[in-house]
Amino acid sequence: MPKVVTFGEIMLRLSTQGHLRFTQARQFDATFGGGEANVAVSLANFGMDARFVTRLPRNDIAESCLRDLRSYGVDTGHCVFGGERMGIYFLETGAVARPSKVIYDRANSAISTIGPGMIDWDKALEGAVWFHWTGITPAISQGAAEVCHEAIKTANKLGVTVSCDLNFRKNLWKYGKTASEVMPALVEGCDIIIGNEEDAGKVFGIKPEGFDASRDGKNVEQERFRGVAERIMERFPRAKMVAITVRGSVNASVNTWGGVLWDGRNLYQSPRYEITHIVDRVGGGDSFAAGLIYGLLTYGGDSQKAIDFAAAASCLKHTVFGDFNQVSVAEVENLMGGDGSGRISR
Repeated sequence: MPKVVTFGEIMLRLSTQGHLRFTQARQFDATFGGGEANVAVSLANFGMDARFVTRLPRNDIAESCLRDLRSYGVDTGHCVFGGERMGIYFLETGAVARPSKVIYDRANSAISTIGPGMIDWDKALEGAVWFHWTGITPAISQGAAEVCHEAIKTANKLGVTVSCDLNFRKNLWKYGKTASEVMPALVEGCDIIIGNEEDAGKVFGIKPEGFDASRDGKNVEQERFRGVAERIMERFPRAKMVAITVRGSVNASVNTWGGVLWDGRNLYQSPRYEITHIVDRVGGGDSFAAGLIYGLLTYGGDSQKAIDFAAAASCLKHTVFGDFNQVSVAEVENLMGGDGSGRISR
């Protein structure tokens, strides 16, 4: 299978049990997660050759994290070591009218102190056909942004397809530069760009005409995002495709979900799923990105099938606890085929 390399931060995730609030919690469920690691795990679960690259401290928590990644079949052999700590994030899962809440504790994490030259990207990308990063990584620190840029330039030199999930996180851009200042130079090297209407608006000032998420979020028309994709591609002419995830939020427990894919000529729209009992939506966008990568690499240029796979994979992720999408290709394709009954498989 094709080799895909991802780069970014992985954190210790501490989540309250069930739907308890932070003020009620007396213990937390400990797992691991992070945008690019989530993509690598999804791809490994789909049977692909996935490699995750990061920087971690040398301690038992980091070793536990690496063992967890390897248990899914993810190659961690090109991770580098240094720094003092792993980042942590705390999650309180919302319900109905109460939204979920995330608190970060990732200042001075190992990857935030990474610098150019610490990763041998020629070796890390050896044999790869695809490299994936997200806008979270350059938000962490100047050094992380520079190393991400190194990776993109090396991938471009080697002829490796580059994808980016814009993933705007306003609370992470704290080192003196904004996403609008840093991201364009990185996105210029990308072949596939993924995002949602908020990402495109906050980073590039590109918004769907007449759309207001607070007003229209319950009834999202996927066709309205064609203009966003067209304008992104106009700004970044290297890009061959732009994918936009489309979420309608009825409340914290009930969402609609789908996506569109623009290739410069045609707009492909996935089915729209109604997710009525969300278990865990964290990692939903990452599972979409992984599904799209898998579909584009596997389905022989069938863009409609690729966007359908991405949407179905991410729909299923909303039923799975934790950052990682614990589903197989057969399960995703079963949902694509119309079987969303949830009947017991015997």
